[in-house]
Amino acid sequence: MASDKEFLEFVARAVVAHPEDVQVERVVDERGVLLTLKINKDDMGYIIGRKGQTAQAIRTLLKIVGAKNNARVNLKIYEPEGSQRPRRGESADIDTSSVEDLTI
Repeated sequence: MASDKEFLEFVARAVVAHPEDVQVERVVDERGVLLTLKINKDDMGYIIGRKGQTAQAIRTLLKIVGAKNNARVNLKIYEPEGSQRPRRGESADIDTSSVEDLTI
């Protein structure tokens, strides 16, 4: 009953630019199934999506697959070293020069 793992691999390979680097680890414990997705560091933006929408959609679909199999499925996206996303709490450099001269 590893249809959840196969489903995640299928979706991830269809979304990323380096499908050969997609790896999924499946761990079952008393809290349910934990799927850990490992991808190429350059593909993080494709999997996360704008404001996390793609990752949230994948998690929602995995919950449906899990419900069909009477299992609780959770997704963890492994963030490789050198990925481009700023970490939570860190601020990205934002250019505010265009709004500094505004008068209201």
